[in-house]
Amino acid sequence: MLLPLLRIAYVAILIGMAIFSVSLFIQPLDVASMILVPLAILGLGGVVIFTDVREKQKQITTISAIYFGLLLGLLLGYLFSLVLEPLLKDAFDKPQVATIGRVLITVVCCYVTISTLLQTKDEFRFIIPYVEFSKQTKGGKSLVLDTSVIIDGRIADVCDTRLIDTTLIVPRFVLQELQAIADSADKLKRNRGRRGLDVLKRLQSNPKLDLQLHDGNVAELRTGERIRVDERLVILAKALNARVVTNDFNLNKIAQLQGVDVINLNEIANALKTVAIPGEYMQVKVVKAGDQIGQGVGYLDDGTMVVIEQGRNLIGQDIAIVVTSVLQTPAGRMIFGRPDQRTSGSHTPYPGGGSTPTGAPGDSKMGGPPVDPKPGTGAHEPLKGGDGKK
Repeated sequence: MLLPLLRIAYVAILIGMAIFSVSLFIQPLDVASMILVPLAILGLGGVVIFTDVREKQKQITTISAIYFGLLLGLLLGYLFSLVLEPLLKDAFDKPQVATIGRVLITVVCCYVTISTLLQTKDEFRFIIPYVEFSKQTKGGKSLVLDTSVIIDGRIADVCDTRLIDTTLIVPRFVLQELQAIADSADKLKRNRGRRGLDVLKRLQSNPKLDLQLHDGNVAELRTGERIRVDERLVILAKALNARVVTNDFNLNKIAQLQGVDVINLNEIANALKTVAIPGEYMQVKVVKAGDQIGQGVGYLDDGTMVVIEQGRNLIGQDIAIVVTSVLQTPAGRMIFGRPDQRTSGSHTPYPGGGSTPTGAPGDSKMGGPPVDPKPGTGAHEPLKGGDGKK
């Protein structure tokens, strides 16, 4: 609320100054000045407020470096000009040369100080003796996004739920890697890179999200060695006291070894999946053979792999299974089960009972119809069909 009031007061002051400037040139009746001076005041003030409104995400380190550098440059320029002004007057007879020299020295000093502080703003701190003011971040630690998690795209869906209320940081070298992938000659890589850029644009357009692009200029990265992107991510997150968001299992382990907190989206997705309890029944289609003898493999709708004991002979069939165990790993979840041995009209019976001879009409492996034992005898006969005939 204070920021809109500040801008309204600023615009009102500009308009008042423009009107006052018009009154200054009424008495001499200088028409050109009456028009140009108010326009210059409104134009300069409009450029300032337009820049302020457009650049919404400002970093206090950058702003403080510019202000402090400007003050230091003006001070150094003033001191140097005091020393060099007598020399310039002795060397040149014209006093205008000394004035130009003072202005030039001040401009050079301001440029050097501002440029130096901008390049070292990550180490720049306002320090009172033995006291340092550290940045207070909203929510928890900031989150540094990895290339893999940006291309994956699920981070945008998570942010849409407003679960994340902290700052998201995208290092500039990650953005450069995404651009390199998007410009790749490989069509698959090119599509993945473009998808990552679209996800970044979606995150940037989210009004409830604080997304920042970081230059990645920390002291640990200013070496002559070429450091891989994964290592640079870990070093940057450690320097910023942030957490890394990734889908890369190896990066997860490397970051943990170096004491950096990691959020793995695969682990979050696995934690939110429906838990399969041993003894529970579920419907699965066997699509291929497993690695072990007799095993069949199927998949749930969310891609979870289901390993079925004695399911190789049921490939291509939609069967009911009994869950025997669940294996949960950071790489995903695997469900182990066996075919349901309960005889049902909608499920294929477990073919290991031994009561049906191989090749008999009731053998599911031979494709025959299911059979129903005749009461009082050990014989089997086909079930009645829709017309009531045996």
